[in-house]
Amino acid sequence: MSIVIGTAGWSIPRRAAAAFPRDGFHLERYSRVLGCVEINSSFYRRHAHSVYARWASLTPRRFRFSVKVPRTITHEGELKSARVPLEQFLSEIAGLRSKLGPLLVQLPPSLAFNVRAARAFFDLLRERHSGPVVCEPRHATWFEAAAVRMLIAQRIGLVAADPSRIADATRPGGWMGPNGDGAGAIVYYRLHGSPRKYWSRYPIERIEGWAEELRALPSSANAWCIFDNTASGSAIENALELKACLPVEVSKDTRPSNQRPRNRRSPAVDYDSE
Repeated sequence: MSIVIGTAGWSIPRRAAAAFPRDGFHLERYSRVLGCVEINSSFYRRHAHSVYARWASLTPRRFRFSVKVPRTITHEGELKSARVPLEQFLSEIAGLRSKLGPLLVQLPPSLAFNVRAARAFFDLLRERHSGPVVCEPRHATWFEAAAVRMLIAQRIGLVAADPSRIADATRPGGWMGPNGDGAGAIVYYRLHGSPRKYWSRYPIERIEGWAEELRALPSSANAWCIFDNTASGSAIENALELKACLPVEVSKDTRPSNQRPRNRRSPAVDYDSE
């Protein structure tokens, strides 16, 4: 089983700094300890192909990035008239090359499932991108049978989100592999912090519970667990706690892909602090 653990962005708070190497940019230090990261800043603004390529070059060979689809597509456009911004986005993230993991399509709570709009968007996406895609809808209609059938047909996984007012949203769903049990599929957890979203640190009991869920997945599942409770710096601490609970597959090659050893301190500014 492949289990990768990371956070939304790669900021390293001071109280967790001792768990990471001292030398290098924040992303370099982060990627030597955790196996993946979710790029959230792509939701708010564009990044050039060269920026994505540089991020990829700073990380170990087996490190992976998930990337959040821009809000111009999901929130402002509500999945409609998406061709131009989607093609632009896909051309930019191609800079990650083999280090590109799943795309994250997060939808606004106000966006109900509309079969015509949803099918047109995901058809468009699948015409241009064959890699893994996960969706985090926040309207209950996306968890009804018709919506789930459409997502399965498009090989789109449903994110397991915490917290959520929708019971079905707290469990992985949608495309779960050919047998529907997670085998051969991306199983994606996004943990936002509870009770205060984006702030609260999860107690160790919750972390151990998720570790048990992840251990129970089939051996061919590709599990991602992203902590998004970044506002108070809790995400990194929870990610390290979960890593300690699991036999996480970690690359032995911890040098960045651009492969020139450096001896420099991390700058004060992070690349992706959204």
